[in-house]
Amino acid sequence: MFGLTPLGAVHTLISLLALGSALLALGRHQAIAWRSRLGRWYVGSTVLTCLTGFGIFQHGGFGVPHALGVLTLLVLAASAAAEYAGWFGRAARYVATLGLSLTVFFHLIPGVTETFTRVPAGMPLFTGPDDPALQKLVGLLFLLFLLGAGWQVRRLRAGRGGTTPVAANGRVV
Repeated sequence: MFGLTPLGAVHTLISLLALGSALLALGRHQAIAWRSRLGRWYVGSTVLTCLTGFGIFQHGGFGVPHALGVLTLLVLAASAAAEYAGWFGRAARYVATLGLSLTVFFHLIPGVTETFTRVPAGMPLFTGPDDPALQKLVGLLFLLFLLGAGWQVRRLRAGRGGTTPVAANGRVV
């Protein structure tokens, strides 16, 4: 289907699970939280997405998509260090929250690239990763990330955006 290998299909399904859990978390809590169920689903499926992506070499050897996978794992590690080890001091909750949001943007880069260079079948919207129209779309997604990150920072500063969403009964959701 759409030129995907079996590994590519599994990779795509896992990445869709990651994006779905991220969108649900952002919709419900305006942040992805490490200690929430959706946050754990997001992080786990994002790690699996990166690991399965390392086995995909459709365009030759190690390339930009693989480097993005490494960068995603590094950002997740920094975010975890902020959340659980208190690294980054007073900025820890900002690093934890914004790091997870940044990884969503990282998911979208290969997501829109691979989708719209294959779809619609036989007449894809973009010719390849270097297509100027695709680069504009990625730029727009980055702008949306920046706007969302600014909004999250405002919520954190106001004390309404803690990294762990808690239900009315006091349980982590």
